[in-house]
Amino acid sequence: MHDALPYLVGLIVVALAFDFLNGLHDAANSIATIVSTRVLPPQYAVFWAASFNFIAFLFFGLQVAQTVGTGIVMPDIVDDYVIFGALMGAIAWNLLTWALGIPSSSSHALIGGLVGAGIAKGGADAIVWSGLIKTGSAIVVSPALGFFLALLLVLAVSWIFVRKTPLAVDNIFRSLQFVSASLYSLGHGGNDAQKTMGIIAVLLYSHGRLGSEFHIPFWVVLSCQTAMGLGTLFGGWRIVHTMGSRITKLTPMQGFCAETAGAITLFMATGLGVPVSTTHTITGAIVGVGAARRVSAVRWNIAKDIVVAWVITMPMSAMIAAPFYALGRLVG
Repeated sequence: MHDALPYLVGLIVVALAFDFLNGLHDAANSIATIVSTRVLPPQYAVFWAASFNFIAFLFFGLQVAQTVGTGIVMPDIVDDYVIFGALMGAIAWNLLTWALGIPSSSSHALIGGLVGAGIAKGGADAIVWSGLIKTGSAIVVSPALGFFLALLLVLAVSWIFVRKTPLAVDNIFRSLQFVSASLYSLGHGGNDAQKTMGIIAVLLYSHGRLGSEFHIPFWVVLSCQTAMGLGTLFGGWRIVHTMGSRITKLTPMQGFCAETAGAITLFMATGLGVPVSTTHTITGAIVGVGAARRVSAVRWNIAKDIVVAWVITMPMSAMIAAPFYALGRLVG
Protein backbone atom coordinates (compact mmCIF):
# COMPACT_ATOMS: atom_id res chain seq x y z
CA MET A 1 0.00 0.00 0.00
CA HIS A 2 1.27 3.47 -0.83
CA ASP A 3 1.43 6.08 1.90
CA ALA A 4 2.36 9.10 -0.17
CA LEU A 5 1.15 12.43 1.17
CA PRO A 6 -0.90 13.38 -1.93
CA TYR A 7 -3.08 10.27 -1.56
CA LEU A 8 -3.60 10.99 2.12
CA VAL A 9 -4.52 14.63 1.51
CA GLY A 10 -6.84 13.68 -1.36
CA LEU A 11 -8.76 11.19 0.79
CA ILE A 12 -9.06 13.70 3.63
CA VAL A 13 -10.56 16.16 1.14
CA VAL A 14 -13.04 13.48 -0.01
CA ALA A 15 -13.92 12.76 3.65
CA LEU A 16 -14.57 16.45 4.30
CA ALA A 17 -16.66 16.58 1.12
CA PHE A 18 -18.76 13.75 2.58
CA ASP A 19 -19.08 15.71 5.83
CA PHE A 20 -20.22 18.76 3.88
CA LEU A 21 -22.73 16.59 2.03
CA ASN A 22 -23.84 15.15 5.37
CA GLY A 23 -24.64 18.67 6.58
CA LEU A 24 -26.41 19.42 3.29
CA HIS A 25 -28.35 16.17 3.35
CA ASP A 26 -29.23 16.34 7.04
CA ALA A 27 -29.97 20.07 7.28
CA ALA A 28 -33.63 19.09 7.34
CA ASN A 29 -33.11 17.19 10.59
CA SER A 30 -32.11 20.38 12.37
CA ILE A 31 -34.50 22.87 10.82
CA ALA A 32 -37.54 21.04 9.44
CA THR A 33 -39.71 21.55 12.51
CA ILE A 34 -38.80 25.19 13.17
CA VAL A 35 -39.34 26.02 9.48
CA SER A 36 -42.60 24.11 9.11
CA THR A 37 -44.07 25.86 12.18
CA ARG A 38 -42.98 29.21 10.66
CA VAL A 39 -41.06 30.21 13.78
CA LEU A 40 -38.06 30.96 11.55
CA PRO A 41 -37.84 31.41 7.78
CA PRO A 42 -35.50 28.93 6.06
CA GLN A 43 -32.67 31.40 5.36
CA TYR A 44 -32.38 32.26 9.08
CA ALA A 45 -32.98 28.71 10.28
CA VAL A 46 -29.97 27.32 8.39
CA PHE A 47 -27.65 29.92 9.96
CA TRP A 48 -29.09 29.10 13.38
CA ALA A 49 -28.59 25.36 12.89
CA ALA A 50 -25.12 25.69 11.33
CA SER A 51 -23.86 27.73 14.27
CA PHE A 52 -24.89 25.08 16.79
CA ASN A 53 -23.61 22.31 14.51
CA PHE A 54 -20.18 23.93 14.58
CA ILE A 55 -19.85 24.48 18.34
CA ALA A 56 -21.01 20.96 19.24
CA PHE A 57 -17.43 19.76 19.85
CA LEU A 58 -17.29 22.06 22.91
CA PHE A 59 -20.01 20.03 24.63
CA PHE A 60 -19.37 16.39 23.72
CA GLY A 61 -16.55 13.89 24.00
CA LEU A 62 -15.28 11.94 21.00
CA GLN A 63 -16.71 8.50 21.80
CA VAL A 64 -18.66 8.30 18.52
CA ALA A 65 -15.52 9.08 16.50
CA GLN A 66 -13.71 6.35 18.44
CA THR A 67 -16.47 3.85 17.61
CA VAL A 68 -16.40 4.66 13.89
CA GLY A 69 -12.59 4.67 13.78
CA THR A 70 -11.99 1.39 15.59
CA GLY A 71 -15.35 -0.29 16.30
CA ILE A 72 -16.82 -1.07 12.86
CA VAL A 73 -13.91 -2.62 10.94
CA MET A 74 -10.55 -3.72 12.27
CA PRO A 75 -8.26 -0.67 12.12
CA ASP A 76 -5.34 -2.86 11.01
CA ILE A 77 -7.04 -3.74 7.71
CA VAL A 78 -7.88 -0.14 6.85
CA ASP A 79 -5.96 1.36 3.94
CA ASP A 80 -6.54 4.09 1.37
CA TYR A 81 -8.66 1.82 -0.82
CA VAL A 82 -10.99 0.86 2.05
CA ILE A 83 -11.53 4.52 2.96
CA PHE A 84 -12.03 5.47 -0.69
CA GLY A 85 -14.62 2.72 -1.16
CA ALA A 86 -16.43 3.62 2.07
CA LEU A 87 -16.64 7.31 1.26
CA MET A 88 -17.69 6.84 -2.35
CA GLY A 89 -20.37 4.33 -1.38
CA ALA A 90 -21.78 6.75 1.19
CA ILE A 91 -21.55 9.79 -1.09
CA ALA A 92 -23.22 8.01 -4.03
CA TRP A 93 -26.12 6.85 -1.85
CA ASN A 94 -26.48 10.29 -0.24
CA LEU A 95 -26.61 12.02 -3.62
CA LEU A 96 -29.23 9.60 -4.89
CA THR A 97 -31.50 9.93 -1.86
CA TRP A 98 -31.00 13.71 -1.69
CA ALA A 99 -32.02 14.06 -5.36
CA LEU A 100 -35.12 11.98 -4.68
CA GLY A 101 -35.97 13.87 -1.48
CA ILE A 102 -35.73 10.73 0.64
CA PRO A 103 -34.58 11.37 4.25
CA SER A 104 -32.22 8.40 4.50
CA SER A 105 -29.36 8.25 6.98
CA SER A 106 -25.96 9.70 6.06
CA SER A 107 -24.61 8.00 9.16
CA HIS A 108 -25.68 4.53 8.16
CA ALA A 109 -24.61 5.18 4.57
CA LEU A 110 -21.08 5.79 5.89
CA ILE A 111 -21.19 2.76 8.19
CA GLY A 112 -22.53 0.62 5.34
CA GLY A 113 -19.81 1.91 3.02
CA LEU A 114 -17.13 1.08 5.58
CA VAL A 115 -18.54 -2.42 6.04
CA GLY A 116 -18.78 -3.04 2.29
CA ALA A 117 -15.23 -1.90 1.60
CA GLY A 118 -13.92 -3.74 4.68
CA ILE A 119 -15.52 -7.02 3.60
CA ALA A 120 -14.23 -6.52 0.06
CA LYS A 121 -10.71 -6.41 1.48
CA GLY A 122 -10.70 -8.80 4.41
CA GLY A 123 -13.94 -10.77 4.32
CA ALA A 124 -16.27 -11.10 7.30
CA ASP A 125 -13.31 -11.35 9.69
CA ALA A 126 -12.55 -7.68 8.98
CA ILE A 127 -15.75 -6.59 10.75
CA VAL A 128 -15.96 -5.73 14.45
CA TRP A 129 -19.32 -7.40 14.89
CA SER A 130 -20.03 -6.07 18.38
CA GLY A 131 -19.69 -2.48 17.16
CA LEU A 132 -21.70 -3.13 14.01
CA ILE A 133 -24.52 -4.81 15.95
CA LYS A 134 -24.61 -1.88 18.39
CA THR A 135 -24.83 0.57 15.49
CA GLY A 136 -27.37 -1.52 13.60
CA SER A 137 -29.62 -1.83 16.64
CA ALA A 138 -29.83 1.96 16.75
CA ILE A 139 -31.84 1.79 13.49
CA VAL A 140 -34.68 0.53 15.67
CA VAL A 141 -33.87 2.05 19.07
CA SER A 142 -33.26 5.71 18.15
CA PRO A 143 -36.53 6.38 16.27
CA ALA A 144 -38.49 4.34 18.83
CA LEU A 145 -37.02 6.34 21.69
CA GLY A 146 -37.66 9.60 19.81
CA PHE A 147 -41.25 8.48 19.20
CA PHE A 148 -42.04 7.62 22.82
CA LEU A 149 -40.26 10.66 24.30
CA ALA A 150 -42.13 12.98 21.91
CA LEU A 151 -45.42 11.27 22.71
CA LEU A 152 -44.83 11.66 26.46
CA LEU A 153 -43.74 15.28 26.07
CA VAL A 154 -46.89 16.20 24.11
CA LEU A 155 -49.09 14.56 26.75
CA ALA A 156 -47.20 16.27 29.61
CA VAL A 157 -47.22 19.69 27.96
CA SER A 158 -50.91 19.37 27.06
CA TRP A 159 -51.73 18.63 30.72
CA ILE A 160 -49.52 21.46 32.06
CA PHE A 161 -51.01 24.08 29.73
CA VAL A 162 -54.59 22.79 29.74
CA ARG A 163 -55.92 26.11 31.12
CA LYS A 164 -54.07 28.27 28.59
CA THR A 165 -55.72 29.49 25.41
CA PRO A 166 -54.40 28.04 22.12
CA LEU A 167 -53.00 31.47 21.18
CA ALA A 168 -51.11 31.78 24.48
CA VAL A 169 -49.67 28.25 24.09
CA ASP A 170 -48.66 29.04 20.53
CA ASN A 171 -46.82 32.20 21.59
CA ILE A 172 -45.02 30.45 24.46
CA PHE A 173 -43.75 27.63 22.30
CA ARG A 174 -42.71 29.90 19.45
CA SER A 175 -40.10 31.24 21.87
CA LEU A 176 -39.27 27.84 23.36
CA GLN A 177 -38.69 26.38 19.89
CA PHE A 178 -35.52 28.47 19.64
CA VAL A 179 -34.20 26.52 22.63
CA SER A 180 -35.31 23.09 21.40
CA ALA A 181 -34.01 23.71 17.86
CA SER A 182 -30.67 24.81 19.30
CA LEU A 183 -30.41 21.68 21.43
CA TYR A 184 -31.29 19.45 18.50
CA SER A 185 -28.72 21.13 16.22
CA LEU A 186 -26.16 20.72 18.98
CA GLY A 187 -26.95 17.01 19.22
CA HIS A 188 -26.87 16.68 15.44
CA GLY A 189 -23.43 18.30 15.18
CA GLY A 190 -22.14 16.31 18.15
CA ASN A 191 -23.08 12.91 16.74
CA ASP A 192 -22.86 13.30 12.97
CA ALA A 193 -19.60 15.22 12.54
CA GLN A 194 -17.80 12.66 14.71
CA LYS A 195 -18.38 9.93 12.15
CA THR A 196 -16.15 11.70 9.63
CA MET A 197 -13.65 12.44 12.40
CA GLY A 198 -13.37 8.70 12.98
CA ILE A 199 -12.84 8.04 9.26
CA ILE A 200 -10.08 10.65 8.94
CA ALA A 201 -8.42 9.53 12.18
CA VAL A 202 -8.29 5.84 11.16
CA LEU A 203 -6.89 6.95 7.79
CA LEU A 204 -4.14 8.91 9.55
CA TYR A 205 -3.53 5.90 11.80
CA SER A 206 -3.15 3.61 8.78
CA HIS A 207 -0.50 5.99 7.43
CA GLY A 208 1.39 5.90 10.73
CA ARG A 209 0.70 9.57 11.47
CA LEU A 210 -0.93 9.12 14.89
CA GLY A 211 1.90 7.20 16.50
CA SER A 212 1.18 3.91 18.25
CA GLU A 213 -2.09 5.01 19.89
CA PHE A 214 -5.33 5.85 18.05
CA HIS A 215 -6.67 9.32 18.86
CA ILE A 216 -8.53 12.21 17.21
CA PRO A 217 -6.31 15.26 16.48
CA PHE A 218 -7.89 18.62 17.26
CA TRP A 219 -7.45 19.90 13.70
CA VAL A 220 -9.57 16.96 12.53
CA VAL A 221 -12.30 17.95 14.99
CA LEU A 222 -12.34 21.56 13.78
CA SER A 223 -12.24 20.59 10.10
CA CYS A 224 -15.19 18.21 10.40
CA GLN A 225 -17.33 20.59 12.43
CA THR A 226 -16.63 23.36 9.90
CA ALA A 227 -17.48 21.16 6.90
CA MET A 228 -20.75 20.04 8.48
CA GLY A 229 -21.70 23.60 9.43
CA LEU A 230 -21.07 24.83 5.88
CA GLY A 231 -23.12 21.97 4.45
CA THR A 232 -26.02 22.88 6.72
CA LEU A 233 -25.89 26.47 5.44
CA PHE A 234 -26.69 25.23 1.94
CA GLY A 235 -29.66 23.23 3.25
CA GLY A 236 -31.66 20.39 1.77
CA TRP A 237 -35.03 21.85 0.90
CA ARG A 238 -36.57 18.74 -0.70
CA ILE A 239 -36.00 16.83 2.52
CA VAL A 240 -37.16 19.77 4.66
CA HIS A 241 -40.51 19.54 2.89
CA THR A 242 -40.80 15.79 3.55
CA MET A 243 -39.73 15.99 7.19
CA GLY A 244 -41.51 19.21 8.11
CA SER A 245 -44.89 18.91 6.47
CA ARG A 246 -45.53 15.70 4.55
CA ILE A 247 -45.33 13.37 7.57
CA THR A 248 -47.69 15.44 9.74
CA LYS A 249 -48.65 19.09 10.26
CA LEU A 250 -46.88 20.63 13.24
CA THR A 251 -47.72 23.43 15.68
CA PRO A 252 -44.95 25.25 17.62
CA MET A 253 -45.77 23.17 20.71
CA GLN A 254 -45.46 19.94 18.73
CA GLY A 255 -42.28 21.18 17.05
CA PHE A 256 -40.80 21.89 20.50
CA CYS A 257 -41.70 18.39 21.72
CA ALA A 258 -40.27 16.71 18.62
CA GLU A 259 -37.00 18.65 18.78
CA THR A 260 -36.61 18.14 22.53
CA ALA A 261 -37.27 14.40 22.26
CA GLY A 262 -34.78 14.16 19.40
CA ALA A 263 -32.16 16.16 21.30
CA ILE A 264 -32.46 13.95 24.41
CA THR A 265 -32.05 10.84 22.25
CA LEU A 266 -28.98 12.24 20.48
CA PHE A 267 -27.36 13.43 23.72
CA MET A 268 -27.78 9.94 25.20
CA ALA A 269 -26.43 8.18 22.11
CA THR A 270 -23.43 10.50 21.79
CA GLY A 271 -22.58 10.03 25.46
CA LEU A 272 -22.65 6.25 24.94
CA GLY A 273 -20.54 6.47 21.78
CA VAL A 274 -23.29 5.09 19.53
CA PRO A 275 -23.33 6.54 15.98
CA VAL A 276 -27.07 6.95 15.50
CA SER A 277 -29.00 8.47 12.63
CA THR A 278 -30.27 11.98 13.24
CA THR A 279 -32.73 11.39 10.39
CA HIS A 280 -34.21 8.33 12.10
CA THR A 281 -34.36 10.12 15.43
CA ILE A 282 -36.23 13.24 14.34
CA THR A 283 -38.56 11.25 12.08
CA GLY A 284 -39.55 9.04 15.00
CA ALA A 285 -40.15 12.14 17.13
CA ILE A 286 -42.28 13.84 14.46
CA VAL A 287 -44.39 10.70 14.07
CA GLY A 288 -44.71 10.61 17.86
CA VAL A 289 -46.15 14.12 18.13
CA GLY A 290 -48.51 13.41 15.23
CA ALA A 291 -49.72 10.19 16.81
CA ALA A 292 -50.28 11.99 20.14
CA ARG A 293 -52.87 14.15 18.39
CA ARG A 294 -54.53 11.23 16.65
CA VAL A 295 -53.29 8.25 14.71
CA SER A 296 -54.82 9.51 11.47
CA ALA A 297 -52.81 12.76 11.76
CA VAL A 298 -49.74 10.85 10.59
CA ARG A 299 -49.39 10.15 6.88
CA TRP A 300 -48.37 6.56 7.40
CA ASN A 301 -47.67 5.93 3.72
CA ILE A 302 -44.93 8.60 3.81
CA ALA A 303 -43.58 7.19 7.08
CA LYS A 304 -43.55 3.69 5.55
CA ASP A 305 -41.47 4.89 2.57
CA ILE A 306 -38.98 6.49 4.95
CA VAL A 307 -38.67 3.27 6.98
CA VAL A 308 -37.96 1.32 3.78
CA ALA A 309 -35.15 3.79 3.03
CA TRP A 310 -33.75 3.20 6.54
CA VAL A 311 -33.68 -0.56 6.08
CA ILE A 312 -31.93 -0.55 2.71
CA THR A 313 -29.40 2.25 3.35
CA MET A 314 -26.64 0.17 4.96
CA PRO A 315 -26.77 -2.78 2.53
CA MET A 316 -27.10 -0.50 -0.52
CA SER A 317 -24.17 1.72 0.44
CA ALA A 318 -22.15 -1.43 1.24
CA MET A 319 -22.93 -2.85 -2.19
CA ILE A 320 -21.85 0.41 -3.84
CA ALA A 321 -18.68 0.68 -1.73
CA ALA A 322 -17.32 -2.77 -2.63
CA PRO A 323 -16.82 -2.05 -6.36
CA PHE A 324 -15.37 1.36 -5.53
CA TYR A 325 -12.82 -0.42 -3.32
CA ALA A 326 -11.96 -2.70 -6.24
CA LEU A 327 -11.75 0.30 -8.58
CA GLY A 328 -9.39 2.06 -6.20
CA ARG A 329 -7.06 -0.93 -6.14
CA LEU A 330 -7.23 -1.22 -9.91
CA VAL A 331 -6.25 2.38 -10.65
CA GLY A 332 -4.04 2.81 -7.58
